Amino acid sequence: MRLFRKKWILPFGLLSLAGAALFFDASGTLVQAEKGTDEKRPDHSAIEKTKEKGFDGVDFSYDLFGAPSGQSAVKIAEEATAKDIADKPKVMAKQARLLKDRYRLDCKSHSGVIMTKGKPQPIGPTVQLKEGLGWDKLSEMGPEDIRKQKAFPAGFMRLPHVKHDVGGMVFPQKQIEQFPRLERFDVDFDLPDCFLPEFPPPIFLTTHPELGDVSQGEVLSAENFDRLFRGLITPVQLDGLRMLVTQFPQEEFNLTPDRKSPKPSLGVACLDCHVNFHTTGQFHLNPDTRPQRDRLRLDTTSIRGMFNQQIHGSKRSLRSVEDFTEFEQRTAYFNGDQIRAIKKGMNIIDRLQVAHMAQIQNMIDFPPAPKLDPMTGRLDRTRADHQEIAGEELFFGKARCAACHQPPAYTDHMMHDLFLERFGAEADGPIKTFALRGIKDSPPYFHDGRLPTLEDTVEFFNIVGGLKLNREEKAALVAFMRAL
Repeated sequence: MRLFRKKWILPFGLLSLAGAALFFDASGTLVQAEKGTDEKRPDHSAIEKTKEKGFDGVDFSYDLFGAPSGQSAVKIAEEATAKDIADKPKVMAKQARLLKDRYRLDCKSHSGVIMTKGKPQPIGPTVQLKEGLGWDKLSEMGPEDIRKQKAFPAGFMRLPHVKHDVGGMVFPQKQIEQFPRLERFDVDFDLPDCFLPEFPPPIFLTTHPELGDVSQGEVLSAENFDRLFRGLITPVQLDGLRMLVTQFPQEEFNLTPDRKSPKPSLGVACLDCHVNFHTTGQFHLNPDTRPQRDRLRLDTTSIRGMFNQQIHGSKRSLRSVEDFTEFEQRTAYFNGDQIRAIKKGMNIIDRLQVAHMAQIQNMIDFPPAPKLDPMTGRLDRTRADHQEIAGEELFFGKARCAACHQPPAYTDHMMHDLFLERFGAEADGPIKTFALRGIKDSPPYFHDGRLPTLEDTVEFFNIVGGLKLNREEKAALVAFMRAL
């Protein structure tokens, strides 16, 4: 009886007992494989033939690429991957030509003009103008004349994704060097490193301003978050941070054959894009727009100072950090398509954990701004120089920046439409007013990164707003924003 019972509780398949390879045959009889031969090895052809039954009729497990039934998902993936790899040089060359036509990318900087941790800030303007046209002349033209003469700079128009028909998250090379799992086989990052924020960005806690940067020069990840932050934040916040550094499936980075990473991937973490609660220039397409061509390239925004902001998302106007945190999993991660999420690994985060994730985000401060008066958020004029003071006067006066960017965070928590179609450009529609505190740390600028420098940004609004600022006024305005 004991032998009989042991026979039936053994696992069905191959096992090792006293050095002998044993398995059950089709009748359930336990037999021993002959050493040194392959004749008794399991035949997997039946498994493959069974899978092929799904090729007939409709089987939605085989339509990962939108292909008709009757085709192998693995084979289609291999063909798509090969095509993407072959097309990549052409794709990147096309984007390089577009950038060269729009911008001067020679990476200028000035001594002493630096970001918080010392990286030189890029100096512009870099946007190319129509031949024979200068900034002063362009600023004297009205929208109608600019539209008729097609004089609106290409660099002021939408910046496309490097592969817009596919889109998806793209990470800069410096980050990929440290985290190879973020590499795509179909595209590379397109902008030069000099136009990107510091890597890794510093982290400032509202609860410990006396400590300054608490990142210790590291990129927050699943490997180090506990070591770096245990004891600095509460257990609830630490649990939220754990969730923010945990990888979850995403459209291009997942465990299915339909992905853009060379190897199957657990996915991306929130802090892969929002590195150290900031940004290093990662981009995607906004999930809120269709058709695909009309989607906007989305430059990753900083989540510093979230405690002082009331709407979130460039288009969605989400009203809480909790909503933003939860909805990103179903929108940005999968292009606003919940069906794709279900197929590739939808992650439903419990609202309790969402609250934990929101709590740690609300603890992240802006970088220090020693020239600002802590009572008003405006310049302390005993510390500011004459150019910065002149820039502040313009910001709150002639340049009309404060109509949208109000202290202390320099945002009005609203959305505005610049109606760029007046100038012959594609319409963007209403976009969230982004906070300008710490703006020196966040190139490139605008929601899609179309403006590589602060100088480009001032030139853009000088034209779009009809401000008619002269060269000295524009320089003063930039100097003030660098002090924020």
